[in-house]
Amino acid sequence: MARNLDLLTTAIAPAIWGSTYIVTTHLLPQGYPLHVALLRALPAGLLLLLIVRQLPHGAWWLKVLILGALNFSVFWWLLFVTAYRLPGGVAAPVTSIQTLMVIGLARLWLGSPIRPLAVAAAVAGIFGVALIVLTPKAALDPVGVVAGFAAALSMAAGTVLSRRWQPPVSPLTFSAWQLTAGGLLLLPAALAFEPALPPLTGANMAGFLYLGLIGSALTYILWFRGLARLAPSVVSTLGLLSPVMAVLLGWLVAGETLTPIQVFGIAVVLVSVWLSQRAQQAAPPAASAEAAGKAPALSGAPTR
Repeated sequence: MARNLDLLTTAIAPAIWGSTYIVTTHLLPQGYPLHVALLRALPAGLLLLLIVRQLPHGAWWLKVLILGALNFSVFWWLLFVTAYRLPGGVAAPVTSIQTLMVIGLARLWLGSPIRPLAVAAAVAGIFGVALIVLTPKAALDPVGVVAGFAAALSMAAGTVLSRRWQPPVSPLTFSAWQLTAGGLLLLPAALAFEPALPPLTGANMAGFLYLGLIGSALTYILWFRGLARLAPSVVSTLGLLSPVMAVLLGWLVAGETLTPIQVFGIAVVLVSVWLSQRAQQAAPPAASAEAAGKAPALSGAPTR
């Protein structure tokens, strides 16, 4: 029962992230990926820091900077580059490859076994996402494709390391540290490589507030909480729910057409998420603990 609650709670994050593409393309100024990533991360991180009033110490300063870079600075920058240069139908399958990357990195860094059922679930999920969003007219931009794969790798590495490096603090505090670190790392890059943002409209402000408070602060608290309790491969597969929600929102809110192929793709994604959970539940007790990323007792210590 507790595990199911953890799964449902964690799944809220990618469900909300499904609205990121429509918010980015309809409410935010176009052509400013670094500034958009910066204004999504830093204000949310500072707000959470004011709430928790706790800073990292010792070795956690470096670990938080690495995690902030992987989960936010690099990932969001490349994600927005991908969103600007590729149609959503191409961007989603490219970035969903991170589900397979997580399985490989979890093997390297956590010693988690590679289970055929988990790999099959990840491949099925990517196929399902392609069915949902890929169209025959989708254009391939080389820079966008490379940025998408790099974004997926950054997210996969951040996901696995966030499970390996578990500080003795709450998910709220862990989120505050990473969001702030990611935003601070983006600040000099945005100032150096992009022109200043134009005057923000009311729609721009609404988009930034939504992505900062709901799409960042709330969702990453839930995401890091899930990573502390579930295997990285299980959590990463939940990320496939994001394009499902994106398509459903387009159908419900924007009046877009939902084709039979898309409905079939949604079903494939849902089955892949279920298979991922089955792969974890079918593991023997010793292997299950290993797959969950349970390192020795020192893994949560500040000196690790």
